Amino acid sequence: MEPDNLTSVSEFLLLGLSEEPELQPFICGLFLSMYFITVFGNLLIVLAVSSDSHLHTPMYFFLCNLSLVDICFTSTTVPKMLVNLQTQSKVITYKNCITQIYFVILFGGLDVFLLTVMAYDRFVAICHPLHYMVIMNSRLCGLLLLVSWIMGILNSLLHSLMALRLSFCTALEIPHFFCELNQLIQLACSDTFLNNMVMYFVTVLLGGGSLAGILYSYSKILSSIRGMSSAQGKYKAFSTCASHLSVVSLFYSTSLGVYLSSAATHSSQSSATASVMYTVVTPMLNPFIYSLRNKDIKSALKRFFGMSAILNKD
Repeated sequence: MEPDNLTSVSEFLLLGLSEEPELQPFICGLFLSMYFITVFGNLLIVLAVSSDSHLHTPMYFFLCNLSLVDICFTSTTVPKMLVNLQTQSKVITYKNCITQIYFVILFGGLDVFLLTVMAYDRFVAICHPLHYMVIMNSRLCGLLLLVSWIMGILNSLLHSLMALRLSFCTALEIPHFFCELNQLIQLACSDTFLNNMVMYFVTVLLGGGSLAGILYSYSKILSSIRGMSSAQGKYKAFSTCASHLSVVSLFYSTSLGVYLSSAATHSSQSSATASVMYTVVTPMLNPFIYSLRNKDIKSALKRFFGMSAILNKD
C-alpha cells in the first residue's frame, strides 16, 4: 500500500505523559504550577536587570535574554499540553505540530548558544579583568546575540523543512506531550535516513561544539583561579561563575539523560518523562539558581519593589 502523502495528514495525537485518567488532574495542576513559576521567576530577572542601571553589564544582558528565551521555550509546549488536558483532547494539527517543532528547536538552540556566550563572558571577566569592558563592549554583545539568533533560526528552519518531506501511514500517535522531532521521524513511513543523519550531525556539531567551548572556557577560568594568590580573590572569582556553571550542568545533564534513557530503554514514554527535565524543570529553576546567591539581583529586586510601593502610596 502506498503511504499517504504528508499533505494529506491533517492532525496527530499527543499521548502525553500518562494515559491513566486519574492522573490527568494531578499532571495538569503540576504543570500549571511549574509554568507560572517559570514565567514569574524569569520575568522577575528581566525586571531586575532592565530596571537597575547597576545591572546593565554584559553578564546580566545575556542573563536577561536567557530568561526571555526560557519563557518562550516553556510557552511553546506547556500551554498546548494544558489545553489538551483541560479539554480532554489529544489532537494537534499538522501545521501546529510543525510550528511547535520549529519553535522548540529554536528556543532550545538559543538556550545552548546563550549558555556558551555566557561562558565566554565569564572567561573574559576572570582571565582578562582589566580589558573586560573593552573586549565585551556593547557592539560585541549585540553581535553575539545576533549570531545566536541567526544560528538558532537556521537550525530550526533546517529541521522543520526536513520534516516536511516525511510521509506518514495510519499510525499518527506521538507518545509525547509535545511534537518532538525524533518522535515524528519515527512515525514516518518514508525513508528517514537523511532526516536522522541531519538531526544527529547538527546535534553533535552545535551541541558538542557549544559544550566544548564551555569546557574550554572553564578550563581557562580554573587555571586562572588557581594562579590567584588571594583566597578572597579566588572565592570572588569562583562565585561569579558558580550560578552559570550550575545551570550548564543542569541543562546538559538532563538533556544527555533524555537521550541515554531513550537509547537504553527504547521506551518513548520514559523519554517523554525525562524530557520534562530540560523543557520545563530547568527553565523553572534558572531564576532561583541565579538569584538565590546573587546579591546584585536581590538588591535590584528590593529597589524595584520598594520604588513600586512608594509610587503606589503617592
